Amino acid sequence: MLSHRFRARAVGAVLAVGTAAGVIAATPQVAAAPQLNWGPCAKIHDADKAQCATIKVPRDYANPHGPTIDVTISRLPARDPSRKRGVLVGNPGGPGGDAIGLFQWAPPPAAVRDEFDLVAVQPRGLVGGTPLECAPFTAADDFEALANYGAINRNRCEKASGGYVRTITTENTARDIEMARRALGVGKLSLWGVSYGTTLMSTYATLYPQHTDRLILDSAVNPDGIWNDMGLVQTPGYKARVNAMMVWIAQHDNIYHLGKTPLSVYRKWSARVTREAGVPPSLAAPPAQVGDVPPGLRAWSDLYLAGTNLTAASRAAYENFVATMLTGKNQATSSMLSATRIVAPNRDLWPIVALRLAGKVPTPKKRQLSAPEKAATTASNNMFDAILCNENQFPARPELIPAAVYTNLISGDIFEAPGLFRASGIGCAGAPAIVRPVRTYNRGLPVQPLLINSLGDPQTPYAGALRLRDAMRAHLITVGGGDHGQIGRDNPKLNAAIAQYLTTGHTGVTYTDQARITNPLDRLPAPSGSTGIGPALPVD
Repeated sequence: MLSHRFRARAVGAVLAVGTAAGVIAATPQVAAAPQLNWGPCAKIHDADKAQCATIKVPRDYANPHGPTIDVTISRLPARDPSRKRGVLVGNPGGPGGDAIGLFQWAPPPAAVRDEFDLVAVQPRGLVGGTPLECAPFTAADDFEALANYGAINRNRCEKASGGYVRTITTENTARDIEMARRALGVGKLSLWGVSYGTTLMSTYATLYPQHTDRLILDSAVNPDGIWNDMGLVQTPGYKARVNAMMVWIAQHDNIYHLGKTPLSVYRKWSARVTREAGVPPSLAAPPAQVGDVPPGLRAWSDLYLAGTNLTAASRAAYENFVATMLTGKNQATSSMLSATRIVAPNRDLWPIVALRLAGKVPTPKKRQLSAPEKAATTASNNMFDAILCNENQFPARPELIPAAVYTNLISGDIFEAPGLFRASGIGCAGAPAIVRPVRTYNRGLPVQPLLINSLGDPQTPYAGALRLRDAMRAHLITVGGGDHGQIGRDNPKLNAAIAQYLTTGHTGVTYTDQARITNPLDRLPAPSGSTGIGPALPVD
């Protein structure tokens, strides 16, 4: 079986699917709109305040009267029915993000909550959307999978789920949303897509402009990235984001006492990773500052700083390489390293890393997932791999294979490994794309879409978001900082602009500062709390 290190190549990977030029297909002729019977949502979705119903949709829209699958819809009714303006459908991204509880753990502005039914349609392939089941991985060793990883993955899903794996596409998921619209009995949907959800909702708007009202593209993916290149594009942003975290921790030395410069914080962080993994991290240290210069070398501060900063990246890589070769140990086994990457895109979670590093809270023990949690995680991973290979349009770069093998199998560099795994072509080796994704563009939408992106977002880089802005002819609100996903954050100016857009169809706001951190800085948030995109407490 492929090693845990190698299979972890997608940790924190984003999510975005690219698009290729193509003709918009005619809407398939399907059966009459399904009926909705509302009831409580399954506990696995963390949506106890919502109502849920299940509809049947064609498994394959090319064969609309053939086999069907079940797709769950959740709904939080508008709090003021007398002022109800419509239905807002949300998706949190992924691919593989559970949509059912989105609006419960990441609520939109209060005015929106009053005037819209908040709806989510679970993506096909997930628990609650007919999970994609796959047989156990059968590769004899890591190196067998290098040339055939994608084929092994696709074949094991074919074995367990028949032809279902080939229907796991963004276009089919968008058509499932259209089936939900028909079941809801409304003429138009407003849409809020986050991360990969921006691709999904742009696809719906391209296929069904006549049924699209407002469209919010939150932390938008580059429509030209087209899967295999996405992780590689994210790598520099993630490294920069960790540096920004070190700066922030140093600025709060009165709370964490980890050092007054980013480099001093990094050194304590590196020591913790080394203690946990047995080897130092390969992530370069942040730039040294005057406060880092030893007292005896103050007269040569400029030379010291220049030398330290110039060699930071090569020194970290070399020290990790030597330790890894001598010990056979792997940095990816450090829970501190994993937690740092997981929380990097979300400032509201940075106190968790700082508190753990400062020894103010214990590192949580790993726990066994319950059967429902394990099923949901497995289906999410299966769906992620299926979409990335089913839709990939980016040519493999075999010259990156040596680096991909080294970072995934040997060094365990969780910042470099995900992007190299995909860009090299290993991730979809032997499994060429089976669909040509919809080329998303504005086909005369009656309301101009709204696109929101932070400048330093590592998962959906700003430059790529500008490409989707142009394709969809969207109004852009630039957000300071680098938080990924703006839904559910405490950002009064941005939330007011979003509410204005959803209620009037326009806003003049073009820039806002980043949201403030709402989690406490000196203690862990309550286990039930959540902010931004994802759980409040990352699992190690």
